[in-house]
Amino acid sequence: MKFSRRKINSSRTPQKIPAKIINTTKNTVLAERAEIANTFWLRLKGLLGKRQLEPNTGLILNPCNSIHTFFMRFPIDAAFVDSQNKIIKAYYALPAWRASGMFFNSSLCIEFPSGTLLTSGTEIGDYIRISPSSA
Repeated sequence: MKFSRRKINSSRTPQKIPAKIINTTKNTVLAERAEIANTFWLRLKGLLGKRQLEPNTGLILNPCNSIHTFFMRFPIDAAFVDSQNKIIKAYYALPAWRASGMFFNSSLCIEFPSGTLLTSGTEIGDYIRISPSSA
């Protein structure tokens, strides 16, 4: 049996590009430095192995219509966002060892440190903007 070496497609290579997340409805910054998990393996890993999410950070899971906090050590806030950048579901302080519902209209999910959505007043129906971060 002969094995061939495949060239790695650079478009599938994960890149850590920091993003800034803004709630345009409330005109507040939700995260200055959010990482984008846009491959199967990055989404699978998610926040596993982290002790906490630092303030002013986040993780963008794209695409994503459900999440879990199995094997995590801390609660998180999560916002499910549709293709129009509207928040369709928000979880405040989702504890470890829980699962979210499944939201078929969701394009992505953003995970934040616990308390981010509450302190910013972010709620269902708000619109967000994700842009490249200078941080």
